[in-house]
Amino acid sequence: MSRPGPVDRIRQTRRLLRSEGYAGVSARLRRRAASRIAPAGTGTLPVPREQLVRAAEIASSGWQLPAGLPAVPGEPLRVAWVCAPPGPGSGGHTTMFRMVSALERAGHTCVVYLDDRHGGSLERHTQGIRSWWPWVEADIRSVDDGIEDAHAIFATAWDTAYTVLASPAKGLRFYFVQDVEPAFYPAGSEALLAEATYRFGFYGVTAGRWLAELLRRDYGMAADHFDFGCDVDRYALDRSASAERTGVCFFARPDTPRRAFGLGVAALELFAARHPDVDIHLFGDSAGRLPFRATDHGVLAPEELSRLYNRCIAGLVLSATNVSLVPHEMLATGCVPVVNDAEQNRVVLANDQVVYAPPTPFDLADALAALVERPAGERQAAAERASASVETTSWPESGAAFERVVTSVVRGAGRALSVAGEE
Repeated sequence: MSRPGPVDRIRQTRRLLRSEGYAGVSARLRRRAASRIAPAGTGTLPVPREQLVRAAEIASSGWQLPAGLPAVPGEPLRVAWVCAPPGPGSGGHTTMFRMVSALERAGHTCVVYLDDRHGGSLERHTQGIRSWWPWVEADIRSVDDGIEDAHAIFATAWDTAYTVLASPAKGLRFYFVQDVEPAFYPAGSEALLAEATYRFGFYGVTAGRWLAELLRRDYGMAADHFDFGCDVDRYALDRSASAERTGVCFFARPDTPRRAFGLGVAALELFAARHPDVDIHLFGDSAGRLPFRATDHGVLAPEELSRLYNRCIAGLVLSATNVSLVPHEMLATGCVPVVNDAEQNRVVLANDQVVYAPPTPFDLADALAALVERPAGERQAAAERASASVETTSWPESGAAFERVVTSVVRGAGRALSVAGEE
């Protein structure tokens, strides 16, 4: 979704005035002003006080969570999802909506509850979801109106875990985990609050095996995973005679520290000095001023991304935590991804067509240079191998695995409830 315009801002302010009054809006403005002048990591906690109070009550009760709904064999499940409103092309929301769609294809009913703490328009958010993720049929509601009972209730990020914990709705608590969110922050309040959610007693379902292993090992959290898929209908190798690979591309997210934007820029500056003839493309978000010549594409739709990947010999994708969706997309189009060498990247990608390099500017620049310096025939052969390596990696398979996990846990819990009732 685009940034709110003046009219949207006025409506947003009116909604906040109705829900919070002048005192509440004034407090918001003071906190925003304070956040601009205060050191990072200080100030008001990002979790509402009432949710922290409820968390304390549940903790003191021995983490007794609301009971689940009985699951009748053969009947579809009702699944609730609590998430922040998505921005255009959000990778995390895309993966979540793919799993929502997988449940819907299997006959289950989903409801998405938007947890908007800034008073945004539900109608506007809904329009954005229908535009960017048109395959999602779920009802879109505001979490402020309450969560209805469901067989499964998913938190999708650490702050929504507090919302789900505090809700009185019946339903098994699940946690859709796509990354190690405590690592998003410096050591301090947010990191500790995020880490605490892994001990809430929710059942974790993670994007990739590495996260599930981490949650079980470090937090004793019950967790399973689904493997990453690839949208091979949208991202495919262009074998036309006019297809020519002349550049390299970089997944640039300046405001997302875990995507190591500064490291990528340093690597590309070294690469550009060695290969000033090679076009450099940036995508993902606006990168601002750069120390080398490049085309900054910003946010691109999938079809535009596929065309860009097909113009590039190699792509630079960095991640200090769980890997992004981008390397699989690049592979499908024959663009060879250069990725920082790390356990999570090797475990989740598990693809020998990926080039791993130590996370230093010179090693990453060397890896890119080695790929573009190969003869044209070798580059084309590498593109063919890369594309073939993900031909059977599909999101429908990932979604089916996800659906099996959810139904197994819900029906298993239902059987346990029945046995307990008979006793």
